[in-house]
Amino acid sequence: MKAFFEGIQFLFEEIFFLPMNLFREWELTNWWGANLINWIFICICCYWTWYWVKQLQIFKQNNEDDQDTTAHSFLK
Repeated sequence: MKAFFEGIQFLFEEIFFLPMNLFREWELTNWWGANLINWIFICICCYWTWYWVKQLQIFKQNNEDDQDTTAHSFLK
């Protein structure tokens, strides 16, 4: 049973976390490169936020958005 849990430990520490260990070591020499994944996620989030706002504007221009402030009966 001990070998089973050591196998799980090896899988997570040596295989799954290998990219994170490489980024951790890379941070000491190149901060921008080590944070490349963060910058990619920031760019993706900015793009989809822009897309969402653009779609909201399209619906508002076509008078298709329903801004009913009484969405719940207790707000009446």
